[in-house]
Amino acid sequence: MTDNTDPQGDHAAQQQLSLHRIYLRDASFEAPGGQQALANGHPPEINMQLTTNVQELGDDTFEVVLNVTVTAATEDKPVFLVEVQQAGLFGVTGFNPPEMGALLGSYCPNVLYAFAREAIADLVAKGGFPQLLLAPVNFDAMYAQHLQQQQVGAQGQAAH
Repeated sequence: MTDNTDPQGDHAAQQQLSLHRIYLRDASFEAPGGQQALANGHPPEINMQLTTNVQELGDDTFEVVLNVTVTAATEDKPVFLVEVQQAGLFGVTGFNPPEMGALLGSYCPNVLYAFAREAIADLVAKGGFPQLLLAPVNFDAMYAQHLQQQQVGAQGQAAH
């Protein structure tokens, strides 16, 4: 007699990820030097910082917020600063903790990033600056690095 049950298949059938809503939680644009900041003819140096925050709202719903800060400067003079908090509500059920961490720490921010890129490009263009196209981001690698930093931190605390 053979056993045709598939415990992995049952687990996978119970897993669900749904997107309830995507919204711009906060946005700001500053151009301290105005258009004169580009008068020297040098293209600005662009710097981008990313962080994510996850909050469980109950009923298997999580709010994921991707914080993106983009600064542009020429010769150490600020040209513009854009800050965007792109958020989404995600329904997540049936995943084990490592899978849940990867979904909320990598997959969801990756979904939000496309919307954040668009919001940033619009803000920069409305500020009168040339189009800004942000490069794609490898959120899987960022999440793996985050896990590695947590492990190193946990090992360091265990040594004390």
